[in-house]
Amino acid sequence: MCSSDLLGRNELLAPAPEGSKHAIRTLRRPRAFYGRSPNYSHLFGIPRFKLFIFPSLMKSSVQISRGIESLFGTRDENIRLLESELNLRTRLLDGDSLELEGEDRQVQRAQEILEDYVSLVMEGQVFNNGDLNSYLRVVTADPDASLRRLVESGKSRTFGKKVLAPKTVNQRRYVDAIEHHDLTIGIGPAGTGKTYLAVAMAVSALLNKRVSRIVLTRPAVEAGEHLGFLPGTLQEKVDPYLRPLYDALFDMIDSERVEKLIERNVIEIAPLAFMRGRTLNDCFIILDEAQNTTVEQMKMILTRQGFNSKMVVNGDQTQIDLPAGRKSGLLNAAEVLKRVEGIAFVNFDERDVVRHALVQRIVKAYDRYNEMTGAGRQLALRLGSDIAQETPAEPPAATAVEIPEFPSLA
Repeated sequence: MCSSDLLGRNELLAPAPEGSKHAIRTLRRPRAFYGRSPNYSHLFGIPRFKLFIFPSLMKSSVQISRGIESLFGTRDENIRLLESELNLRTRLLDGDSLELEGEDRQVQRAQEILEDYVSLVMEGQVFNNGDLNSYLRVVTADPDASLRRLVESGKSRTFGKKVLAPKTVNQRRYVDAIEHHDLTIGIGPAGTGKTYLAVAMAVSALLNKRVSRIVLTRPAVEAGEHLGFLPGTLQEKVDPYLRPLYDALFDMIDSERVEKLIERNVIEIAPLAFMRGRTLNDCFIILDEAQNTTVEQMKMILTRQGFNSKMVVNGDQTQIDLPAGRKSGLLNAAEVLKRVEGIAFVNFDERDVVRHALVQRIVKAYDRYNEMTGAGRQLALRLGSDIAQETPAEPPAATAVEIPEFPSLA
């Protein structure tokens, strides 16, 4: 019976006074108490009871004259994201007006976002596939974020033949950190653009002649499996491990030009083991998959940086493929270098994933599972230590030892 369908927004259900023929009666909620739980027990002489307060709903509409297709997105993914994150319902009216229904605060927030979208589209802003969805994830999660500020601060840049723009707040911080620091360490889950944006910044620095070379490296560690001996030359053996770096390069530079730059050693792609003993001057260095470096390897590569060089270190702390008992160099560097001046740390999370929307939910589910199992293991260890402390060890039972008598030598 306590349903928003039966009661008005300013009405409450309360027990009726003794002797009344009704079991309950409806109270009109005073406006001064709206949004709180007042105590009406003094009216009936009964103990305080729980009052149900139903949030007020409002409707509003936003005129969308252009860009209705990109607003809805593929399979209405953008509108569904807006509805789920702000807990409201939408309805398209007359083809160019969107009706919003929900709580006052959430409807007003959605209205601000949509008004920013309409004005940006009218000014000529084009939202490519997936861009608007990434922006909406940020602005719906952060009440202080603005769609307009997010788009304007992440203006597109040209990286070779590719035009890119940071799609999330952390991606923008990441690009800014690379521009203003000689060493940037990016830590976060898969699909957040760590490698891709780092390669894009390296290509931009090379084409603008800010550096003379690009050095791309990563540890040659299999993802939980042993491939055995691979056929071919040394380069052919390590190429499968470096393929993600090639893919990013081919996206930004023509493949023929990439091959020529590799032949001239302007772009060098090599496993981490080849970096020992070198000094890398006037180049842009990228260490990818840094979570699979050991502490010694991480120290080695960080001390290769020479004059007029930038270095970017990327890794995902949840995908460590090192043998059991070996500490990740990335996690160790995050502890050791966190207060060193001139080093920028950028942490990504599941909200920065720019792959399929399902990837974001997968990353979040694994994070929750790891937190639960980690907390469970710590609790078990703590309980085990407490029991060991509370239960003192019993002293060993006394045993009698018979000493034989030896004959006298006298």
